[in-house]
Amino acid sequence: MRCLALAQAWHDAGGHVVFVMATESPALEARLRSEGMEVIYLSAQPGSTDDAIQTADLARQMGANRVVVDGYYFGASYQRVIKDSGLYLLFIDDNGHAEYYYADVVLNQNIHAHEGLYGNREPYTQLLLGTCYVLLRREFLKWRGWKRAIPEVARKVLVTMGGGDPDNVTLKVIQVLRQVEVNGLEAVVVVGGNNPHYEELQSGVRDSRFPIRLESNVTNMSELMAWADVAIAAGGSTSWELAYMGLPHLILVLADNQRLIAEYLATMGVAVNLGWHENLSSAKIVQAVTHLLITARRRVEMAQRSQQLVDGGGVSRVLMHMTDKELRLRQVREDDRQLLWEWANSSDVRAASFSSEPIPWEDHVQWFQSKLNDPNCFFYIVTDSEGVPIGQVRYDIDGDQAVISISIDQKFRSKGYGSTAIWLASRKLFEVSDVDVIHAYVKHGNEASARAFVKARFTDMGTATVRGHQAIHLALRREQL
Repeated sequence: MRCLALAQAWHDAGGHVVFVMATESPALEARLRSEGMEVIYLSAQPGSTDDAIQTADLARQMGANRVVVDGYYFGASYQRVIKDSGLYLLFIDDNGHAEYYYADVVLNQNIHAHEGLYGNREPYTQLLLGTCYVLLRREFLKWRGWKRAIPEVARKVLVTMGGGDPDNVTLKVIQVLRQVEVNGLEAVVVVGGNNPHYEELQSGVRDSRFPIRLESNVTNMSELMAWADVAIAAGGSTSWELAYMGLPHLILVLADNQRLIAEYLATMGVAVNLGWHENLSSAKIVQAVTHLLITARRRVEMAQRSQQLVDGGGVSRVLMHMTDKELRLRQVREDDRQLLWEWANSSDVRAASFSSEPIPWEDHVQWFQSKLNDPNCFFYIVTDSEGVPIGQVRYDIDGDQAVISISIDQKFRSKGYGSTAIWLASRKLFEVSDVDVIHAYVKHGNEASARAFVKARFTDMGTATVRGHQAIHLALRREQL
């Protein structure tokens, strides 16, 4: 599903996508083809040298120069074959399992990702680490900015244990739910296309005293998450979807690679970690589910913390790396003076400013020099991957607080660069300074700018008055980024 999210974004940008797989799955293939994706099966053992050679040959035959690899079978030798074939390689990883990394980019979207997992890598290998790179399908992104209502007593439960669930943990959860004593309870149980227990699950929901609906091969998971008050889920990529939708949930660990995710999310107050599924008694699950259903304050806190964790911008950030449109920062220099004056005096920038009068050159020169000499001013030019300036970001610092100012060259607007520049520069500021909070003030009527700040994880703090104008006040705390 995370590869599908990336494929959708590539497709939306005008690209062509081919899924290369070794194991046949009719349900998954149908889903991919319905999305306009091509599906090709290889006969090689997954992760083998033969697999890598066949994949590279196929890419060349189809005129593809970007290869995305996702799976635990793929190690150092596989990556090296792909790279030696002259192809760009994005390697999606969860736990640093390969002994060495030759990929151009390694993506680990998990909360526990850190650079130490990838000490053995090529000098050119870039790391995209953490939940700011979570890959969400477009069905989720349409819910951006949606606010969840938290009822006093939760009654709508979503159950999802992943695509396969070979141990049939889904049936165990259904049997547990039937013991929960909450009036008006109803549940939707999502069953993956590879689940071999569908008939047994149908028997399990039969004769329940409250409605339990089975859904197979769903394409509206975001709508189901919006419908639900609480979820019971396996750890893994679904956790990031639940977090984005602000859905309080309990996690059952079904595989070793889910343990760290469950533990971190529980520590952050985003989810309840019930632990390894085989060690759980029905009574313990019933108690945990019931407590979450009847404790509204706990669910409010979980929903708020969840949506601070995943902002929905991950797929855009990854795509920027893949399309050579990656943004970069450099310090403002003396020779930027003219360019910044031209940007500042463009008619739309003046209209969005709290002072709309044109700026005389002499005033700009004096101001510019003062900013260059001010140790409490962090001033960056934002460039594309070829060093072409596309905008500026400035921070004026007072103690542990900073105020941000940003503008994007008119030629580069409506490309999503604004939010990315804000996010990139704010992350840099937190790395190199003791600032704890960044404030942004957006003139009323400039909704595009406000949306860019929200997309960059800033929180709407209400209104403020700046130079006699009403402004939207947004803020970003260090722990939010």
